[in-house]
Amino acid sequence: MRRFLPGGIGWLALPATLWALLLFAVPLLLLLVGSLHGPNGWTLSGYTAFLGSNYSWLIIGRTLKLAVLTTLICLVIGYPAAFALARTRGWVQSLLVAALLLPLSLSVIVKAFGWTVLLRGNGLVNKLLMALGITDAPLRLLFTEAGLLIGITNIFLPFMVLPLFAVVKQIDGRLTDAAATLGGTPFYNFTRVTLPLTVPGIVAGGTLVFSMSIAAYVIPNLLVGDTYQTLSTTIATSFLFLQDPQRGSVAGVVLLVMSLIVVVASVMLGRRARRSP
Repeated sequence: MRRFLPGGIGWLALPATLWALLLFAVPLLLLLVGSLHGPNGWTLSGYTAFLGSNYSWLIIGRTLKLAVLTTLICLVIGYPAAFALARTRGWVQSLLVAALLLPLSLSVIVKAFGWTVLLRGNGLVNKLLMALGITDAPLRLLFTEAGLLIGITNIFLPFMVLPLFAVVKQIDGRLTDAAATLGGTPFYNFTRVTLPLTVPGIVAGGTLVFSMSIAAYVIPNLLVGDTYQTLSTTIATSFLFLQDPQRGSVAGVVLLVMSLIVVVASVMLGRRARRSP
């Protein structure tokens, strides 16, 4: 109890707690109030109208699909990249880490605009595909879901690689050698030794990428346009154009609940992974 008494170290957390309440808790509370308050007072009509619409469920499904696919693609690309990064040494590793961190200093808007240039008909991606003989004519990548996945994966990939790199770097390479001397096959060594040890990095990276992908607004808006509606674009459309704050608030609460479910599930998976022998 002394930690929370005057003069205790617990008081050092007070400024950060107040700041978090001011910037996060209060706006979220106002969002919840807005979803429950309509023109005629307190009501659940906003939720019944939103969740009773097939189009709303299409938007929810599209949002989840985008987040899941982005997370899986980032994991498939980022997992071996993290191992390659962890196995390098000296200035080479420092250079690769700097190359990974450098894009994070740029605005998401700048990176998304950059991909609109790369994915256009005469852009670098199509020129590269034609130069390699993969296609004879430019492909339509801009304003498509495929182009969106390419751009959003590139932008969020560092958030998958960095947590995995931090975990992989701490794994003793002699563990797989010891398993091999005991007769373990490469597949067995990976599934029973390496993979379980990297679960915390997978959970951390997956949570980051999923949380950012499910709430992405700028990237889908620039790479696909208004026709590709997700929960985040629905929120913006409801507040800015439809002048329907209750619908926007309901969509915001639904998005918040989905994000919280993922965060809670990731925390439980992380704790289970740490308890596993």
